[in-house]
Amino acid sequence: MPGTGKTAGGSPHEATATASQHTTAAASTRAPSTEEEIQAAHVRAVPPLNGTIYLAEYDPAWPALFAREATRVRAALGKRVVLLEHVGSTSVPALAAKPRIDMLLVIPNSADEPAYVPPLEAAGYVLTVREPDWYEHRVFKGPDTDVNLHVFSPGCVEIERMLRFRDWLRSHPDDRQLYERTKRDLAARTWKFVQNYADAKTEIVEAILARAQAAAGADTSQDARDA
Repeated sequence: MPGTGKTAGGSPHEATATASQHTTAAASTRAPSTEEEIQAAHVRAVPPLNGTIYLAEYDPAWPALFAREATRVRAALGKRVVLLEHVGSTSVPALAAKPRIDMLLVIPNSADEPAYVPPLEAAGYVLTVREPDWYEHRVFKGPDTDVNLHVFSPGCVEIERMLRFRDWLRSHPDDRQLYERTKRDLAARTWKFVQNYADAKTEIVEAILARAQAAAGADTSQDARDA
């Protein structure tokens, strides 16, 4: 989700790097991206932002925008859709966010572009990011809505991270408010690329994910004792 391990916490379209930057596949996090890495991961050149990040107050219309895009994606791909979820900050009620809908799409093999890129392009989506060295991650922009459609294959650790982060923020207002305060502070600064802002959120994202993971482990242990 961005982010995030950059996808867990925001706009994973912002995430770029090479496999050598990861300590382990399970860790999923990345070192801050260089300009060369940002440009290399994008299908087209990315213009610098050289500015601050706009955060909008939570909009109740965001889930409906996701639902509309999900219908388009399912119509384009049919049974190739393994999982399709609303993720990122716009998926968390009461959380301020960049007004961009992050979507998580899982298909049988994200490396097999001929199997899904042409039908998505026919539906108006545009491939913008290709990261073969990072879980074969792909990102598409939407046809008429500001969308980041993130594509992964089953079993990718980033899928669980994105969903866990979303679900934890939805149910834990203290961490949701902490995350928003951190985002607002960072968004007010000047960034050369949006990716630099995403990189700066990594520390807080990982801290929140660690709490979510610890809670999940405690729940699992309790379930085992109750069995």
